[in-house]
Amino acid sequence: MSSNISIKVINQSGNPLPEYATTGASGMDVRAFLSSPVVLQPLERALIPTGLFMEIPEGFEVQVRPRSGLAVKQGITCLNTPGTIDSDYRGEVKVILINLSNETQTVNNGDRIAQLVVQKVEKAGWIPAESINVTVRNEGGFGHTGKN
Repeated sequence: MSSNISIKVINQSGNPLPEYATTGASGMDVRAFLSSPVVLQPLERALIPTGLFMEIPEGFEVQVRPRSGLAVKQGITCLNTPGTIDSDYRGEVKVILINLSNETQTVNNGDRIAQLVVQKVEKAGWIPAESINVTVRNEGGFGHTGKN
């Protein structure tokens, strides 16, 4: 498979590098790098290391997103979603997991815990103004279009 962007990565985990599970996948599964299992009680959260260090090219970010199977089957998801790994960050990639189920859940070394999505980043500039255009929606937000 050819890639549009190359990212340098140091892998201290011994686990496989993140990879796309299918040709149409947007995210690459990333794995836990643990010396011992992490037990998550209901509503408990933990910062899970991956053993990965990246050199993301300027103009790009890597987003950390939940895995749908982990969420539906075990009730485990990511907090701060999507998490952003900036191009100038050089520390270890870690994932904030939370157990939203009613049962204790265990995360083991090598478990697929999240997915990484590479995105191009556009930079914006601010234009100070005294007024902005009015729209049909205008100030409507947070459910303003109704329940159905």
